[in-house]
Amino acid sequence: MTAPLQPTAIHAVPAELCECGFRLLMIRQFNVGAVPPAFAIIDQRVMRMPQRLGRHGVSFAATFLPEVMSWLIDHLGRPSLHDESGRSYRNPRWPVVCWHDQERYWPSGAVTVEWFAEVAFQDHASWMAFRTRWHESLMGRNADADSGLGEAYARESHDTEKEFADEAFQQA
Repeated sequence: MTAPLQPTAIHAVPAELCECGFRLLMIRQFNVGAVPPAFAIIDQRVMRMPQRLGRHGVSFAATFLPEVMSWLIDHLGRPSLHDESGRSYRNPRWPVVCWHDQERYWPSGAVTVEWFAEVAFQDHASWMAFRTRWHESLMGRNADADSGLGEAYARESHDTEKEFADEAFQQA
C-alpha cells in the first residue's frame, strides 16, 4: 500500500492523456498568508524545470527537455521556419504548449494551485508517435533509471533539496 499524496510531494505523477495531447503537472503553488507564495517544482520527465532566473526576476516557462526537443525536431522539423524572404514563422506541425492552473483542496485543509503544461499536437499521427516514444516519461517513470533522464540537474549530487533548488535557480 502506498502513502496518500501529500501537498508537499514533488515526485512525478502520470500525465493526463487527451485525444491529441496531454496535461502535465509541473508546479504546485502554496499561498500562505501575507508572504510571497512558495513553489514546489514537480519532478516530471518531459519538460524542463520551469523556473528561469532573468534580469527582471524569476519567470516560469513550459519548455521540453533537450532529448524531447531533439526527437520533436527529428519528427516534425524545427519549431521555427523561414519563408522566402527570410522571415521566421512558427512551424505549424509543432505542438502548442500553454499553462493551465487549478486549485486543489487537500484533506489536511491545505489549498494549493497546481500548474500544468498543456500540450496539444496538431495531428493525431504526431501525437501517437510522441505518446509511443515518451510513454514511460508521460507516466512519470524513467525508462533508464541511471541516466538522469527527465531532470535538468541530477539530484544525487546535492545534500539537500534547498541546495538543489538554489543551484537550479542560479543555472537557469
